[in-house]
Amino acid sequence: MECVVFSIDGSFAASVSIMGSDPKVRPGAVDVVRHWQDLGYLIIYITGRPDMQKQRVVSWLSQHNFPQGMIFFSEGLVHDPLRQKTIFLRNLVQECHIKINCAYGSMKDISVYSMLGLNPNQIYIVGRPSKKYQNQCQFLSEGYAVHLSSLQFSRRARPKKSSSVRMVLRKGSFGLSAKPDFLCKRTHLRRTMSVQQPEPPMTPNPKPERAQSQPESDKDHGGGGGPGNAMWARGSMHPLVHS
Repeated sequence: MECVVFSIDGSFAASVSIMGSDPKVRPGAVDVVRHWQDLGYLIIYITGRPDMQKQRVVSWLSQHNFPQGMIFFSEGLVHDPLRQKTIFLRNLVQECHIKINCAYGSMKDISVYSMLGLNPNQIYIVGRPSKKYQNQCQFLSEGYAVHLSSLQFSRRARPKKSSSVRMVLRKGSFGLSAKPDFLCKRTHLRRTMSVQQPEPPMTPNPKPERAQSQPESDKDHGGGGGPGNAMWARGSMHPLVHS
């Protein structure tokens, strides 16, 4: 299985921060993500932001019609978000055997992607070119529209994968009906619950530990049952699904 990684803040927002008042999306960003999705790649959205901001970030992505994918946040406030990104992506590669085809972000993300073994031609950086990093990545100085045109003729942009592969990606990742082993083992991220996991037996006095460790998932569990209303677990992996 292969994926394409997008650092949310570094790749998409044209203004300073996603936490602002509906920051504009960089022109062509959605089309580039959809291009990779149409080729059958698993889309990974990653951010160093704490999971307490997930509702606003996910709402922003959905509002601007970004394709479905998996979103990963830091659990709580961390002092070194780049290190957390590196740890998570390394576990994704080593434990889940998922290959990163290429990755997008800002200049801050270059060190993360390089430590994962990505070559400069696999790292796409949005913004003005910097002489310091010109040999470590591909700068998208002309914008996403020009980049998309080049992707359509690139060797990296392979023909669509078979429908069986797409089905596995949708079932195992977007629907969360199956969980990679490392998501159950990892120590730096809490385990994410399955959207389709059956409800536990009702008890008159629920355990307080469950209420404390997963307040948002318990609160949201009673919401709508549509594909866009997935259970939000306290952990760091969340589905972004469009109907």
